[in-house]
Amino acid sequence: MRVRSRRATVIDAPLPSRLGRLFAPVDLASLAVFRIAFGLIMFWEVLRYFHYGWIDRYWVDPVVNFGYPGFEWVRAWPRSGMHLHFVVLGLLALCIAAGFFYRVIIPLFALGFTYIFFLDQTRYLNHFYLIILLSFLLCIVPAHKMWSPDARRHPELRADTTPAWTLWLLRAQIAVVYFFGGVAKLNGDWLRGEPMRMWLADRTEFPVIGRFFTEESTVYLFSYGALFIDLLAPALLLFGPTRVLMFGAVTLFHLLNYRLFTIGIFPWLMIAASLLFLPPEWPRRLFPRSRSQPITIRSKVHPHDRWIAAGLALYLALQVLIPLRHLAYPGNESWTEEGHRFAWHMKLRDKSTAARFFATDSNSDQTWELDPEDFAQDWQVAHIVDRPHMLVQLARHMRDVLRNQGYGHLEIRAEVMTSLNGRAPQLLVNPRVNLAGVRSGAPSAPWIVPLRDG
Repeated sequence: MRVRSRRATVIDAPLPSRLGRLFAPVDLASLAVFRIAFGLIMFWEVLRYFHYGWIDRYWVDPVVNFGYPGFEWVRAWPRSGMHLHFVVLGLLALCIAAGFFYRVIIPLFALGFTYIFFLDQTRYLNHFYLIILLSFLLCIVPAHKMWSPDARRHPELRADTTPAWTLWLLRAQIAVVYFFGGVAKLNGDWLRGEPMRMWLADRTEFPVIGRFFTEESTVYLFSYGALFIDLLAPALLLFGPTRVLMFGAVTLFHLLNYRLFTIGIFPWLMIAASLLFLPPEWPRRLFPRSRSQPITIRSKVHPHDRWIAAGLALYLALQVLIPLRHLAYPGNESWTEEGHRFAWHMKLRDKSTAARFFATDSNSDQTWELDPEDFAQDWQVAHIVDRPHMLVQLARHMRDVLRNQGYGHLEIRAEVMTSLNGRAPQLLVNPRVNLAGVRSGAPSAPWIVPLRDG
């Protein structure tokens, strides 16, 4: 049986210059596979929220949602509305996978998922942030022009290639996640094997290898293995001689994370995203009959290409700078949480916290203890008490609720003892500071007690 060529036929001269290489055509197959995988994983995520009752738990049952600064106006739908919202997200995810009305569907999904993200910052998850970024990036790449109803219904839309920048943009985004996940691990605790040592000690029942989890060699193998995979994965996935070995290591790494830790769909999303680093025509090697058609390459750079390149440069510059913003704050970011979010600081710290809250009526000088679970859900409190700036948000909520009950001028203080990565418990915030009166957006937070090492 004769197998036809699986590569696009070049008819014209390639574009010159580095800018030209961004717009040179590459096989679209890799992007199409990622579109399918992304849509199916998102559909699975929606099913998980229905199956485990998380829609009610996280967005219907709470009396209050703790919004992000500037987005406190975002409110959850009533129960029926939230369930309908997730039904729609699930249908949109299936349409993304299929490539059905893609140009309409993908921005709707991106906006719908972003809405969920902004409802409550106690539900911040790195992979939710990544999903939002990927969703909006997929809005601008032609991932629907192959293996989709859109391409079948509109022959003029069908394509076998895509400008190289569309693939490199997604690769760069995933590389940022890997690389800064590794950079974040370059800290004293991680290099000493903490908190990995504690985590593995709690998981000795893990099949086959769990009995080795208390060995120091295993602790350092896991700690440094994760560090080097994060730092080197993008480069070694792109480099031909190491590609297969690195993809195997990355897959094993994410599968172990899935079994060891509660991190949802993140491992599967990253495995799918790692496929983007393979040669763009790799799916055609699995399906030889899926051959490409001859294409024409533009022989010159158009003026709007420079605008596209400038936009890409600006976006990627932001993706590099945002994870570094914690350097502008004093102290250990795993302790203060300043600059911790949106920086790919994933599975870096283990905190154990005991907190007591007190209200003082300045008119009567009366002080009494408050139960935080009278003001928020238990899972919200668990996510708040070891995050100083969220303690401020909870304190303000407590003050406002009590004022509505007829109390006058109130001050809210907290005694919060926190252990970071196995250290002895320490004060997290100054217990004499009125947290409800702390000014938002201040460049420094002297009311956060510095971490004492040792």
